[in-house]
Amino acid sequence: MTPSPYCLWQGDSLRKAVEKMEELHVEGLPVVDENHRFVGMVSLRGIVKRLIHAKNPQDIVGSALTRNVHSVHGDDSIFEVVSQSENAMPVLDGQGRLIGLITVRDVFDGLFKYLYKLEQKQTTTDALHAILESAYEGIAVVDENGVVLEFNEAYSRFTGVKREDALGRHVTEVIDNTNLHVTVKTGLPERGAVQRIQGQDMVVHRIPIWRDGKVAGAIGMLIFEGVTEVYRIYERLQENHLKEQPVNELLTLKKEKDSRVTIDQIIGESKEILTVKRMARRSARTPATVLITGESGTGKEMFAKSIHHLSPFSTGPFISVNCGAIPEALFESELFGYEDGAFTGARKGGKPGKFELAQNGTIFLDEIGEMPLVMQTKLLRVLQEREVERVGGVEKYKINVRVICATNRDLKAMVSDGAFREDLFYRLNIIQLHIPPLRERKLDIPILMSHYLKEVCEKYQMPVKRFTSDVVSAFVQYSWHGNIREMVNTIERMVTLVDGDVIDVNHLPQMMRNDKSVFKSKQTQQTAEQSLIEKARHEGQQKEKEVILEALKKAGGNKSKAAEILGIHRTTLYQKLRKYEIN
Repeated sequence: MTPSPYCLWQGDSLRKAVEKMEELHVEGLPVVDENHRFVGMVSLRGIVKRLIHAKNPQDIVGSALTRNVHSVHGDDSIFEVVSQSENAMPVLDGQGRLIGLITVRDVFDGLFKYLYKLEQKQTTTDALHAILESAYEGIAVVDENGVVLEFNEAYSRFTGVKREDALGRHVTEVIDNTNLHVTVKTGLPERGAVQRIQGQDMVVHRIPIWRDGKVAGAIGMLIFEGVTEVYRIYERLQENHLKEQPVNELLTLKKEKDSRVTIDQIIGESKEILTVKRMARRSARTPATVLITGESGTGKEMFAKSIHHLSPFSTGPFISVNCGAIPEALFESELFGYEDGAFTGARKGGKPGKFELAQNGTIFLDEIGEMPLVMQTKLLRVLQEREVERVGGVEKYKINVRVICATNRDLKAMVSDGAFREDLFYRLNIIQLHIPPLRERKLDIPILMSHYLKEVCEKYQMPVKRFTSDVVSAFVQYSWHGNIREMVNTIERMVTLVDGDVIDVNHLPQMMRNDKSVFKSKQTQQTAEQSLIEKARHEGQQKEKEVILEALKKAGGNKSKAAEILGIHRTTLYQKLRKYEIN
């Protein structure tokens, strides 16, 4: 429609109406009263008829008004409007005030846009279906109750279950030894899990689907036809590794391997962490100094190592220096080294500094905010001149080193307080990466929990344990001031102290159980009344069957609606229908 169209007042003259129509190139205009309520339409044809009889152009438009005009409202369906024959119709609000004008052309434009959206939606659906069907891997999708929504041809061929027979059934009835129904309850992804299907050990992925902070379903994928294929791949890799393995490996090569953390190894799929990963990849291409900021435990060193791995300096060593752990008196000798006899107790032959060890590689200055002001001045000179001189030495040597710094402090505030050199801050802050705290990337928490649970169990050679959905929810709600380091510590504590295979909320540390933000009142989420089915269960099976039949009758045979009436999940209803042999 045309919003806020030009309109005439009832007291305007016919001459003014004609002049305005000629100016706007229209054949009609709406007329409103002093409260902007619509009273009718005046058209060029109506004015001509009035002038033929009255012959007075100063007559008011009210004398040529057409009052019986079909009007529409903003929430009317486009299909209702298209059936009207008027060329232009007023659009009114609830009080009858004019808010717009809609023409036949506007209606058809709206219809064409609606049809285009329908066509695009159908095209997207067809494309998704084609992708699923052409995929080599078996793919199954379930809803939040574990009921199968999608089941592609590859899975159908392997299991022997037709797609139409799988859809609408609980996943445990379709796939052997599946855990997809558990995935939707816990919200924890499983990658590379072994599952026995049709008598074969298969490698599968189970990925939860999150929507609006809740698990809305899960995707299951078959990755290999059987684990024997995985074993063959592993054997080939082992053979190649043994052929290429040197007899005596140099220390620098071992250090280089330790530093090879890739961006893909940094766990997280949230928008916040993906943005940081993208910036890290871009910053790695240049030799520019990088400043990584973030709270303690967010993984700043992992990002530093991943940047080193992708940079032109990746073939050189990665040397890490914790500036907060070096005594002030030893700072200069640690960073720049010293010559033989430079001071009492100096090692014979001298000692190379960290910058010298990092030649043609990367030096990572962690906790740069803890560096003394005197050393800040010397570091600035090294960064500007790219030269280093050992303590007690007389010769300078050129350095070719990529510098990455990290801090959990606000360096800009420290500059204002005089605790950090301003010129050094701008020298270091060429590229800044801020790692978001865990509480700002809650989407990644279940993924991290799954990864570290498996890692800790392997570390202590324990059977794989699992978290309940309440524990996952508690982890997501907790603030994690120590970030990932605190989370890993918590998981490690629970894994080692819990005897059973299931970790529940009563196993959480006391500080988490005392946190009010972690446990919201479940009474607000659950009704105080018992569901119909729970009441009927106490009166016997016959009564329960009668209640189910009555609910199905009220729902017109719709099982989803019947489940809502009964206050149970659709999956539970299916189980009871089979139990009582109700078709």
